[in-house]
Amino acid sequence: MRRIVPSLCIPVLACTVVPALADVVSFQTVISPSDNTFTQLLGINNAGTIAGYFGSGAAGHPNQGFVLTLPGTYTSENYPGSVQTQVVGINGIGDTAGFYIDTAGVNHGFTDIGGTFTTVDNPNPTSVLTQLLGIDDGDEVAGYWQNAAGTQFPFTEVGGAFKGLNSLLPANTSAQATDVDNAGDVSGFFTDSGGVTHGFVIVGGVETTIDFPGAALTEVLGLNNKGQLSGFYVDSAGNTHGFVDTTGQFQSIDDPNGVGATTINGINDLGQVAGFYVDSTGNTDSFVGSTPEPVSAMLLGGALVALGLALRKKRT
Repeated sequence: MRRIVPSLCIPVLACTVVPALADVVSFQTVISPSDNTFTQLLGINNAGTIAGYFGSGAAGHPNQGFVLTLPGTYTSENYPGSVQTQVVGINGIGDTAGFYIDTAGVNHGFTDIGGTFTTVDNPNPTSVLTQLLGIDDGDEVAGYWQNAAGTQFPFTEVGGAFKGLNSLLPANTSAQATDVDNAGDVSGFFTDSGGVTHGFVIVGGVETTIDFPGAALTEVLGLNNKGQLSGFYVDSAGNTHGFVDTTGQFQSIDDPNGVGATTINGINDLGQVAGFYVDSTGNTDSFVGSTPEPVSAMLLGGALVALGLALRKKRT
């Protein structure tokens, strides 16, 4: 239950790491008026409508889901009869997906499509919990189920048809599918046999492992319809940083109010990101960030070649 509290680099130029704050246009802090100690923003659509929740999940402090329309219109969204709810993914028309905890303490996935809530539980007979983490415009969802031993298995579902993704991963001792785009491509992360966690993206049935350069751990939590990925990585000092990955060009993002702990959960087609950080007082606060579209590695490489030729010609 990663969200409760909480690469393949072939061309050399494709593994560029862009400085953290220089390329972020703006940060907007978001703190739920219902809880000034714990707010997480998770998914964001192209209209800037955001899925999230407040409440740490501790005793007397339950998760309470919402949908936020900036600058400050919160619409409560909790699965009927649930004890706790997290709204995690949101698509272009405002349908949402997430998970809730029932009175027996069991996790179930859910969708809210056009105002109608539906429980989505993976039918595997060994499953003890299901969580949904992303939803596309066709209401296909991405998530995972977990067995009693604690091993997690990623899947997608649409119209009652479940598709397991475990066989597409290079290794798995635990894995989650975290988002799905309108083409059916899927993001997520897995832990290998050595205990190292890597991000992944599956495009056209082909998996690519995503590792932020030099990171000890990488998790991909979101993707948009332009192929950009978002998530977080942990550096060698144990600090957590958000990132955006555009075809191998990595942009590290830290909220300036964070203390070594920024996570980017969602990214829309406009490059807007939603996430959260831990502030200096230990509170979990959220933010919306606006990032420019990074220059592609191919264009950067072409520019460098052109510059080199121009300098050579000048010397001649």
